[in-house]
Formats: sequence, C-alpha cells, structure tokens
Amino acid sequence: MRIAQAPPQVEEEPGRRGERFIIIHSLDHARSALGAAQALALPLTLASATGAGGYAGPPWFKSVIDLAAAEFPGVTLSAVLDCGEEAGTALAALRHGLRRVRFTGGAAAAARLADIAGQHGAIIERGDLRPALDLLDCRDPEASCRAFLAGNAGAV
Repeated sequence: MRIAQAPPQVEEEPGRRGERFIIIHSLDHARSALGAAQALALPLTLASATGAGGYAGPPWFKSVIDLAAAEFPGVTLSAVLDCGEEAGTALAALRHGLRRVRFTGGAAAAARLADIAGQHGAIIERGDLRPALDLLDCRDPEASCRAFLAGNAGAV
C-alpha cells in the first residue's frame, strides 16, 4: 500500500510572498537586522551570502540564526542558507535542521533535493533573493536594516 505524498516543493520565486531579504555575514549582522525588525514590528527573512553553505557551513549559519533568534523572541523569523551548486551542502543543511535552502545546481538535482527536503518539512529555493539588502559593507547595519524594512532601501 502506498501513501500519497504531496509533490516535492521547489520554490522558483522565493520573494513572491512579499519578503524582503537581509543578507548577513555575522552574528552582529543578524542582531542588527532583528533589532530593526523588532523596532518596526515586522517579520524578517535572513539570508546567507551566495554560496555561504559551502564556505561557512550549515552548522555556522544555523548557530547564528538560533543565537540571534533567542535574543529577539518576538520577531517572526525565517532564514535561507545559500548552498550554491553544492548538492551535498544542501543535504547537510537539511540534516542540520534548516528549513529553507537555496540551490542553484541542475534541475534534476534540485528535484531530488526537493523530495528529500519535503521529508524534512523543508523547501528548496531556486530563484533570486530580491529585494535584498546585503550588509557586507554597511557602515551602520541597524540603520540600513530599518530603512530597508521601512521601504527606503538606501543603505546608510
């Protein structure tokens, strides 16, 4: 007997829910973004830099998200780890409990990953993360996040 399952979910347009992504590179960036979201009473989606799953690793990203989220429990938070074209890194991200993983590899690999992600209650995202604010070179990350989240996307 087979139990019908929902088809694997590959999300081609991650920002279609009206999300605005803030790309973080450190725990301090995550704290700045969450502080801004809390001050504005807005939900927040944090994203890693392109390919960060490969060079920083899923455990690092998960730890940053968990630590920052614990400091701002009132903020509705979602997080996306970019694993680039690395299917193995995407699998590791799922094993570490990340629920949104960006994968830019081939369509066949994305479909297989989506099937595995579905078994973990996660999704594989393929589209561009826009609109996004990258905090890499921001002089004042929290002020930049506040402006971006409030709709004034100019960095401070």
